[in-house]
Amino acid sequence: MRSFRALLALLLLWPALPAFAQPADVNYDEAKVPKYVLPDPLRFSDGRPVKTAQQWRQRRLEILRLFETWMHGRCPAPKVRLRAQPPEVERNALGGQAVRKQVVIPFSNDPAGPRMHLLIYLPAKASRPVPMFLGLNFRGNHAVHADPGIWLGEIWVQDQKTKTWKKQKADHTTRGAAASRWPVEKILARGYGLATAYYGDIEPDFDGGMRYGVRPLFFRPGQREPAPDEWGAIGAWAWGLSRALDYLETDREIDARRVAVIGHSRLGKTALWAAAQDTRFAMAISNDSGEGGAAITRRRFGEQIHHINARFPHWFCLNYRKFDHREDDLPVDAHMLIALIAPRPVYVASAEEDRWADPRGEFLALVHAAPVYRLLGRPVPDLREMPPANKPVMDTLGYHIRTGKHDITAWDWEQYLAFADRHFKRAGR
Repeated sequence: MRSFRALLALLLLWPALPAFAQPADVNYDEAKVPKYVLPDPLRFSDGRPVKTAQQWRQRRLEILRLFETWMHGRCPAPKVRLRAQPPEVERNALGGQAVRKQVVIPFSNDPAGPRMHLLIYLPAKASRPVPMFLGLNFRGNHAVHADPGIWLGEIWVQDQKTKTWKKQKADHTTRGAAASRWPVEKILARGYGLATAYYGDIEPDFDGGMRYGVRPLFFRPGQREPAPDEWGAIGAWAWGLSRALDYLETDREIDARRVAVIGHSRLGKTALWAAAQDTRFAMAISNDSGEGGAAITRRRFGEQIHHINARFPHWFCLNYRKFDHREDDLPVDAHMLIALIAPRPVYVASAEEDRWADPRGEFLALVHAAPVYRLLGRPVPDLREMPPANKPVMDTLGYHIRTGKHDITAWDWEQYLAFADRHFKRAGR
């Protein structure tokens, strides 16, 4: 009975991913990818070329405004000061391998309002502030590791019969349910810390979930819905990542100048958008982020704009719906999202069986972002040919496609740790 309850809980907690009845109009044939012309990140909207780093800084702001207006929506400047409560600290966690910290970060003065529960692991024997990986999780902090000291928080669960959502206390049998995606001990052994929070703390992931999240905190008097160019759920989650970084900056055991923001699937889209907006993130890692993330939209391969807007209308701003079946009219594409992060390192990863996320489109986004990195004097790998499976390439930009399905695996993490070693340890900070 206990194992059945655990299995049921896992099924309820698992987010909607590409294992669904796919639309009839989905394209998985490379021969049917239409001819397209990508917007040039190194050309201003009025046609002037971008030739210097100073001009790029101006062009970058122009591109950022385009993403805000037509895709992700405008995120507010922080209007609430950080209200973090004193952390709970355990200095002998994981058998003495880790320092575990847990902190509650309310987003308003309302005791019933949204609040983020941040879980932090640091190497126990670190003698200096440590670099970090920061990412949101799908199932609650307790699912990241079987550590019994992790708080059992509340998670959003959908009733499979009524399709309604409710918030409830997590079941203890689901501790460590997502541990395969978070190799905590391996991260710690390499000298890095890990910080994570449940994305549903910031905004639950369903249409209508906005009223339980942070976005209404910034409504004008009388406002009930976001304006067409105001943030969607991905914008809210990205905003939450920046608030987590705000907190990491207050911890003297953490080197907040070396924080890599990481995410898988929809949270990979979130990680890229967070790093594009917030230049404090030293590195961005996108794992299988696909459409609306690292994949070239104009290829119309796998998931397309109208698919994502139909299934997840809350993710992007309302203006994004204007580009259903009109990809060529969108003034931005994924290569420009990656370019916004330049000159900071970016790693993009794909999976062979995850055609829905368009692995080739994810690779090509890096190819077309590379000229911006070159302009800024950053070395990039040879991206003339897509590498074979399980053969990563990395410099300031990194990429791999691995065998397997839509997931984030221990092998993926090995590459991310190597990428972080390359940049964070070489920095000598």
